Amino acid sequence: MNMHRVLTTLGCALTAVLATAWSAPPPTEPAEPAATTVRTSVPAPFAAISTTVRTPDGRVRGTARDGYRTFEGIPYATPPVGRLRWTPPRRPAPWSGVRDATRPASACPQPAGEVPGGSTDEDCLHLNVTTPDTAGPAHPRPVIVWLHGGGFTTGAGSSYDAHRMATRGDVVVVTVNYRLGALGFLAHSGLPGSGTFGLADQQAALRWVRAEIGAFSGDTHNVTLAGESAGGYSVCAQLASPAAAGLFDRAIIESGPCTGRPDRPFAPSSIPLNTARAKGAALAAQVGCGAARDVPACLRHVDVAHLLSAQETDQQPAYSTPLLPSDPAAAIAAGRFHRVPVLIGNNHDEGNGWAAGIVQAGHPVTPDSWPDVVATFFPSPGQAKKIVREYPVHRTDGGPVFGAVIGDANFACPTARTDGLLGAKVPVWRYEFADEHAPPLTPGTPPFPLGAPHASELPYLFDLGGRPRHLTAAQNRLADTMIGYWSRFARAADPNGPSLPRWPRQTVVSLAPDHVVPTRTAGHRHHCAFWNTLG
Repeated sequence: MNMHRVLTTLGCALTAVLATAWSAPPPTEPAEPAATTVRTSVPAPFAAISTTVRTPDGRVRGTARDGYRTFEGIPYATPPVGRLRWTPPRRPAPWSGVRDATRPASACPQPAGEVPGGSTDEDCLHLNVTTPDTAGPAHPRPVIVWLHGGGFTTGAGSSYDAHRMATRGDVVVVTVNYRLGALGFLAHSGLPGSGTFGLADQQAALRWVRAEIGAFSGDTHNVTLAGESAGGYSVCAQLASPAAAGLFDRAIIESGPCTGRPDRPFAPSSIPLNTARAKGAALAAQVGCGAARDVPACLRHVDVAHLLSAQETDQQPAYSTPLLPSDPAAAIAAGRFHRVPVLIGNNHDEGNGWAAGIVQAGHPVTPDSWPDVVATFFPSPGQAKKIVREYPVHRTDGGPVFGAVIGDANFACPTARTDGLLGAKVPVWRYEFADEHAPPLTPGTPPFPLGAPHASELPYLFDLGGRPRHLTAAQNRLADTMIGYWSRFARAADPNGPSLPRWPRQTVVSLAPDHVVPTRTAGHRHHCAFWNTLG
């Protein structure tokens, strides 16, 4: 295996390791449900608080918590099993009686990682709703629809306990499962919707929200689509997808810049349809369907575990498809995207987690090895030499320098470019999460301090896996500020509000426990002039 394949594989493996930081705990027995039922599909002022609501599809019974209610495992599409594997999502059949919504449904099929033991259950197109338990607000609440990250191969909506965002922000939060890996993004000429089934699932969930979130006090006319990493990139794809027109009113993009480069292995991106089809053909051959008369029919009989073991570690949506006609980066550069306000940002040290994992796996970055490491990811000799000059490695700082290159090239500078392109057409608010002492997402001692790496902002917004992070008093104040910004943006398309530090447009707000301040130096810190020149 060549050096590029080694480091890329290690990078993908580290993504899976990071995912274990928010593995959901085993479900607990739900509290006894209340008897009262809400009989309308829109918020009813002064209605009694209930754990049972009537949606257009049928009644669901959730769980009453301390100050909020949760409704888990609600189907938004028909199970994509049997002949429906690799077909666009279809509306679920209505049900009679009361559906139990007191515990999460299965995660979509994926290898072990974020989901302990992984999952092979294709009946996974479900979502979870968290809503404050105050009865019938005078006005419907803003809705935030959250798309999880995980490199399009791992993750689950149930990993994100959203009660702090819901209660402090007075918003309704919906977390979504969508098809992953080969089951979500396989491309083949015989499959309509090829290469974008996971994105189609997200759109189906948004249609469900538009139609049904009123039953949970949500505002069907005020929906913010949000996500991190692959979830953030998914938001970019939906911004560029004609089929997503009218499905959301605002967008939040965390560490998933819309203008990332597909030839760099650490940031999710899309791939051309012909490339996706070549990967699909390779998968079909590997599972014994390459020579079948009807390849899709053969593939639909392959065991899920076999598909998971055969799929590549990296998966991306395909463009040049009906759902995604253009590469989102190109579409956004050309101004072809939905005109909604955007809140976007990155973390100060995005690349340090990958760099640390690669160093710990036995690939130290030294002055001698640094040119070869750079050449692995930037094969053009001219580019590699320029990067080595711009980011010199001395005796003891190889890991952090490698992390800076990964973070600057794949996240910080593409985020700045996305900000500029979107900001020419719509209001954009940009942040940089910069808590250098953010709680670690993985156990053990890294080879160097990680600062604010990829995904480190998530515990400030969610209890990952239902487990609250141990934050200092100052970090808790930062978490409250961030939730205030996110929820105010969802409410009014502007993060500013009473008791929140001022967030001016045309600047980057640096988010750290000891300061929440606007800055104009982020581009300089991340060498963005250099990367813009490099291309």
